Amino acid sequence: MQFSVQTANPAKAETACVVVPVFKDGELLPAAARLDDASERLIGQLMERGDFDAALGNVLMVPFAPGLCTERLMLVGLGERKDCREAAFLKALDAASEALIKLPADDAVIAFADVPLDERDSAWKARKVLEAVLGAGYRFDRFKTSPAESPVLERVALCARDSDEAALIEQGAAIGRAIGEGINHTRTLANLPGNVCTPRYLAAEAEALAAESDGALTAEILDEDALEALGAGSLLSVGRGSVEPTRLIVMHYRGADNPDEAPHVLVGKGITFDSGGISLKPGAGMDEMKFDMGGAASVFGTAKAMLGIRPAMNLVFIVAAAENMPGSAATKPGDIVTTLKGLTVEVLNTDAEGRLALCDALTYAERFEPASVVDIATLTGAAIIGLGHHASGLLANDDDVALDVLDAGETAWDRAWHLPLWDEYQEQLDSNFADLANIGGKPAGTITAGCFLSRFTQSYPWAHLDIAGTAWHSGKQKGATGRPVGLLTQYLLDRQNEADVEDVER
Repeated sequence: MQFSVQTANPAKAETACVVVPVFKDGELLPAAARLDDASERLIGQLMERGDFDAALGNVLMVPFAPGLCTERLMLVGLGERKDCREAAFLKALDAASEALIKLPADDAVIAFADVPLDERDSAWKARKVLEAVLGAGYRFDRFKTSPAESPVLERVALCARDSDEAALIEQGAAIGRAIGEGINHTRTLANLPGNVCTPRYLAAEAEALAAESDGALTAEILDEDALEALGAGSLLSVGRGSVEPTRLIVMHYRGADNPDEAPHVLVGKGITFDSGGISLKPGAGMDEMKFDMGGAASVFGTAKAMLGIRPAMNLVFIVAAAENMPGSAATKPGDIVTTLKGLTVEVLNTDAEGRLALCDALTYAERFEPASVVDIATLTGAAIIGLGHHASGLLANDDDVALDVLDAGETAWDRAWHLPLWDEYQEQLDSNFADLANIGGKPAGTITAGCFLSRFTQSYPWAHLDIAGTAWHSGKQKGATGRPVGLLTQYLLDRQNEADVEDVER
């Protein structure tokens, strides 16, 4: 998707479609007012006659607009002015993007920058425009013998009042395009079926991403022999019942001037299919367990986004990839495995396998002496019970990192909710036979999963995101969401901005 910024009067834009938002009160925003003046009050008359109700998310396509150079005029309802906050803005933007992408239009002008939002500048609004348009244009039809026609929209121009605002919009749109492409990459990986997207497939994906990066990204793949030699018995135990071999995938991005600068590390759970193992899951809905590598997919998507932005910082992306199946060699309830850290774990439930894979990856991250580590995992059903499908669960061993992740989520509008990681919860992981058990019972399941991971993160600042409720949609709209690529990208960009400020202050 190409984008540009224009400061000219939108009434003079020679384009296939101009998209303009309006409030119910009829008081037009600047761009809409200019279009209204040039079209002999077309917008005002449509609203006065009741031909367009500017309720939130309503869309009206005007195929011929006298006095305008555009082929079409699209009006998008913002609802009540007093209720215009981020959620309303994004709902209107999504409705506009869905309608726009269905048109036989290869270019469009979008005038959303002048929508008033407290504490959100034009860069933020431009970023969300690109994310929304790219999201609306996403299609997953690789396995359809008769796929629907692809959208034809190729170019988007964003309206700006003046050159100062144009600079902000251009900056925000560039980030939005990178994030939007990263989100779509995540969605594709997660939507792939388990018989295609295996640990080896993810390894090949890492190598392909590195090959396309012009040297900015390198990939290292640890196979089962290497993991055995390393002592990663916990990760290996997860894939023992599958014919698909386990992999630990490590990608390095070195963008800092100092190659030895401490990197920020993302670690993703990559269980490419989770049957539950010997602790077999119920059959209903088990097809959705291909999404159990949503954390890994978001790491790949964030890596792609960062390659689009090219920040001056060092990053490491780690994916623990395995398939959890109930084969004859599968780990059994009651088995004891030895982790890369040397701690022993009594496996009371083989369906709590994500933490067994992640703990070795988190230990592996120690060798990079990281500035921070964030792991991302579709870890617990308890996260869905507690938070539904709106917020990701957050646990951390460092309050500053937790606040940084929360702030990034607010900025990206990809939000998380902070849960406690108190010592009292750790007792639920006590085992009579090993250093710890892999489950802590039904109470506080998301927290005790975080407690388990915290045993392997004591040497660096760490946060854990449980995305079990946010990584995919079920039902008729079943499919991956691409979350939390927006949050993760913002978190990393914020760290670069902090470093830049510190450099200036020195």
